[in-house]
Amino acid sequence: MNTQPGIIGRKLGNTQLFEQDGTVTRVTVVEAGPVVVVSKRTTEKDGYVALVLGLEERKEKHTTKPQAGFFKKMNVTPKRFVRELRCDAEFAAKWDVGQTLKVDEIFQPGMKVDARGATRGRGFTGVMRRWNFAGAGSDTHGTHEYRRHGGSIGTNMTPGRTLPNLRMGGQYGNENVSVQNLKVARVDAEKHLVLVEGGIPGARNGFVLLRLAVKAAKKSSKR
Repeated sequence: MNTQPGIIGRKLGNTQLFEQDGTVTRVTVVEAGPVVVVSKRTTEKDGYVALVLGLEERKEKHTTKPQAGFFKKMNVTPKRFVRELRCDAEFAAKWDVGQTLKVDEIFQPGMKVDARGATRGRGFTGVMRRWNFAGAGSDTHGTHEYRRHGGSIGTNMTPGRTLPNLRMGGQYGNENVSVQNLKVARVDAEKHLVLVEGGIPGARNGFVLLRLAVKAAKKSSKR
């Protein structure tokens, strides 16, 4: 399980950074804050260590009574996005309930991070769009209402049924996807912005999760 330090945020979009030598770096801008520690999980009480983070204010009319009671008990205002992040005891001890996480104390330029977000939902799609099928047969020579089909899905008498996990039409997109080992290009602590090289899954204004890379290559100790 990934217990690396991280933070939640909102994807603002993509832009470019121009370096001193003239090179251009394509980056994704994530507004990671202000993120407030809503609650904490401890080994003594819960059996594990984690931070419960909240992002953006939630309207009272959109807050249920159980949620309102929880936020009132923790003495924090209701939050729109609430996520629990597993972490080690050392990182959890740095923050108290109600405290705002500082982006520059978690990420620094040059660090490798893992980004997770929900891809754009494309609804119910066929096999050509969902799985990049070429289509069945040709468009001529007697082809009738079978141009965008997936072809045969069955077998012969044995086993005489459609095998599971065949690629067919269905819901496409709107699923959580992680992209690993992205490089942090710049951090703006005052505006709670993290600029990450490359693309992050999801549409503009989508909810994302940034954590230190769990599979980052370690520097060799050989001299």
